[in-house]
Amino acid sequence: MSIAQTMLAEFDQEMAGTRKTLERVPDDNMTYRPHPKSFPMGTLAYHVADLPNWATVTITQDELEIAGQPGYPKPEEVTRQILLERFDKHVAEARAALAGASDETMMKPWSLMTHGHKAFTMPKIVVLRSMVMNHLIHHRAQLGVYLRMNDVAVPGLYGPSADER
Repeated sequence: MSIAQTMLAEFDQEMAGTRKTLERVPDDNMTYRPHPKSFPMGTLAYHVADLPNWATVTITQDELEIAGQPGYPKPEEVTRQILLERFDKHVAEARAALAGASDETMMKPWSLMTHGHKAFTMPKIVVLRSMVMNHLIHHRAQLGVYLRMNDVAVPGLYGPSADER
């Protein structure tokens, strides 16, 4: 079994939980932010919906230049439907890329570039685990707190939540 094949069940579980979380994001409160330094809910949710694309980029490219990349849209431009469509598209593409990745591909170095300089270089498997999966789980948890603070039922991810007991 390849390295990528061993990740598929975990990928599927985390993406299913992430979709359940995105399904709860209220259209009428995308500008909510718990603190002035926090992302608005719509921006955070858009980032969560976008993160599976990072898996595809990591697998199919050897580096990514982030300088000059567009930022995330204003929360007023984000809807639950946009989030779910974007997420579903990225998940399908990422899963296909992951399912087809060889061990050689997973061990290749990958670099994050900014203004032509390497911010870091790591094997693709490390980038997938840390900068993609763990990063997504981290922001999904933040989004769960935003939901709780807005009295939206939080979905259970690794068992029932307090709202599902």
